[in-house]
Amino acid sequence: MEIKLFFFVLFVLCINSGSSYKPVVLIHGIMTGSGSMEMIKHRIEEKHPGTIVYNVNRFEHWSSLETMWHQVLEIGLDIANISASHPEGINLIGYSQGGLVARGIVQTFPNVSISTFISLSSPQAGQYGAGFLHLVFPGLVKDTVYELFYSRVGQHTSVGNYWNDPYHQSLYENYSVYLPYINNHIKSNKSAEFKNNFLRLKRLVLIGGPDDDVITPWQSSQFGYYDVNETVIEMKDQDIYQSDRIGLRQLDDSGRLHVLTIPGVNHFNWHMNVSVVDDYLLKYLD
Repeated sequence: MEIKLFFFVLFVLCINSGSSYKPVVLIHGIMTGSGSMEMIKHRIEEKHPGTIVYNVNRFEHWSSLETMWHQVLEIGLDIANISASHPEGINLIGYSQGGLVARGIVQTFPNVSISTFISLSSPQAGQYGAGFLHLVFPGLVKDTVYELFYSRVGQHTSVGNYWNDPYHQSLYENYSVYLPYINNHIKSNKSAEFKNNFLRLKRLVLIGGPDDDVITPWQSSQFGYYDVNETVIEMKDQDIYQSDRIGLRQLDDSGRLHVLTIPGVNHFNWHMNVSVVDDYLLKYLD
């Protein structure tokens, strides 16, 4: 009888262990939709049986160019509802622009319980590259597009909200309504809240690589960026880390920051590469 009871308990534990992973929310990149994240969704479900995966289908394709704050607020409300149904916490994965939307949600919504946030090749420190620009605006030139983006009209586009021209920082500070604020580069009455909410993360994972060819510089995916001479300054030498403006340094000091550099992956393959999911995403999904 005791042997039967032992195997019954073991069976129940095995069943429960398959559903013990926290739910995962996926946010797609610019000019794509939820369909582009289906491989990640199916792979998580296959390798972590029982995991609930929510694949955001808002702001797809051309609507992904709507302002970043609009996307943060709308998708954030959806994620807040998901979080309310899962008080144990959820995991969040954002790809490309979706990772920057996701960070805005992490910093803006104190009632969303996010355990792990994975930023998959996202321009966390901004974007300044022709490759990315020409995905959406093929006729524009990197060196002069600031004239559009740093205007009231240009700030009605998502790309304009995180275009970070190292040669025109005063215009970036005067006009950009999103990135300098969530980076606490510009102080606001929300600065303390942005930092405190970010520090609630159990784990922050920043993934990027030198063969991305779209995020420019690719180190932006890890909060590295250009100085005024277009020389890349790594995250730990950036003021956002040194001054701990949003909590990166505290996350790092407490072992909650994981920075992964993966060579050989093009920007359009991060969310389509099974090995990336198996080797670099799954182990952080608790």
